[in-house]
Amino acid sequence: MRRKLPLLLALVGIVVCSLQAQDPIFSQFYAAPLQLNPAFAGTTLAPRFTFNHRNQYPNWPNAYITYAASFEQEVEALNSGFGIQILTDAAGDGIYKVNQVSGVYSYKVRLGRETNVRIGLEAGLSQARVDWDQLIFGDQIDEITGPVDPAGNPFLSEENRPESLSSTVFDASAGILFYNRTVYGGVALKHINRPNETFLAINENLFAGRPLRLTVHGGAEFALGRRNKRGDAAFISPNAMFVKQGDTGQIVLGSYVGVGRVFGGAWFRHNFTLADAAVFSVGVREGVFRIGYSYDMTLSALADVPGGTGNAHEISLTINLEDSKVLQRKRHSSRWNNCFRMFN
Repeated sequence: MRRKLPLLLALVGIVVCSLQAQDPIFSQFYAAPLQLNPAFAGTTLAPRFTFNHRNQYPNWPNAYITYAASFEQEVEALNSGFGIQILTDAAGDGIYKVNQVSGVYSYKVRLGRETNVRIGLEAGLSQARVDWDQLIFGDQIDEITGPVDPAGNPFLSEENRPESLSSTVFDASAGILFYNRTVYGGVALKHINRPNETFLAINENLFAGRPLRLTVHGGAEFALGRRNKRGDAAFISPNAMFVKQGDTGQIVLGSYVGVGRVFGGAWFRHNFTLADAAVFSVGVREGVFRIGYSYDMTLSALADVPGGTGNAHEISLTINLEDSKVLQRKRHSSRWNNCFRMFN
């Protein structure tokens, strides 16, 4: 229990003050396209469902657990894509939890025969809440027995309980995406309206809302060999992602490879000051289903913490109905084209 106290105390500082909340970011960003950029809505002809789960620092039980789900649909006659996404992020074994639901819309503009541009908008609600009864404050900790007395009874805190332990706010985001048969690139701005999620009535000059998140991403796709009768071919997709939110951020460089039904990839993540993690992923496609697993190997000093933090694990499931035989024929007869096989 004493090893968990620094984590809990850190969470207290982040949760109760809520000065600079940060977004969870999936290592398998290609398996969570709407989380990456709302302009990805409708980049497939048929409905696409995605489900994501991330467990970060598993050696600290339930330190950071994130679930996400989304649905999207292209309406080709309107040059538009529509979607909805849900995210739940829990920190400190549920001490601090954020639930988000939002609607997504994108509009496609064709530039010439090959290049397309999509403009995406996202709007929804975000609810943050804290489980006050699970919090441990500094005045509850004894140097010898920790947060309990010798008889095992928890110490009481003199901290004042806030009147409200939850906050629901409106949240808006936008993005733009350029793509053709070979390359893609985009820019997304999350939390444009800087929603205020604080639970405490503190000086407004000290709180400016959830920091704006800037994401710049891009990549390319190159076939390795000839396509077979099904139109499948091995391919490699080098890609990069830059994320900046408040005083934190990351740069991710790597490549995704698809060979028949099997796919995988490797990336290096840097947090602007030091190496953060090496990410490895593997998965399989079968019909309309794609299942992937990724492993984040911590490279920073967190790997040397007594007991270790453990490395992050992610599981993703994509159901892309475009991969049905009927819709494959529709795709080949359509003017639609892109280089998004790593996302599909």
